[in-house]
Amino acid sequence: MSVENAGAKNILVIHGPNLNLLGSREPGIYGYETLQDINRNLSQAAEKVQVRIAFFQSNAESALIDRIQQTMTDGTDFIIINPAAYTHTSVAMRDALAAVRLPFIEVHLSNIFSRETFRHHSYFSDMAVGVISGLGSKGYELAMEYALTIRQ
Repeated sequence: MSVENAGAKNILVIHGPNLNLLGSREPGIYGYETLQDINRNLSQAAEKVQVRIAFFQSNAESALIDRIQQTMTDGTDFIIINPAAYTHTSVAMRDALAAVRLPFIEVHLSNIFSRETFRHHSYFSDMAVGVISGLGSKGYELAMEYALTIRQ
């Protein structure tokens, strides 16, 4: 990633429910890459540009909310979030993101708009800096690249 790092220095990547099963869960939709693969690739890219990156995954909505709230005091500049199934259901996570007032990009591995109708609505998209959907793990990399270029 050849990006002049003018933006975020501390990035938090949040992975929602069932993403711990990547690589074996519905590979026709989500691919064969594991969550560990995605995190490792992002870590390597962050290291090259001297950015601190942290990862958090949980299947529990309350744990995800607690982690979002923690960004108020831990130095996080930017959030990359894949809310997974909570995209379509969690007003509580939306409220947490609104409360911390950090810029974030919403990422989805699959194209949520080519799937079931209930997946077309997101409780986060209208607050996000941007939404990346359907590009697989490349979406996380693109979100990080953007986070590194925006002015804080």
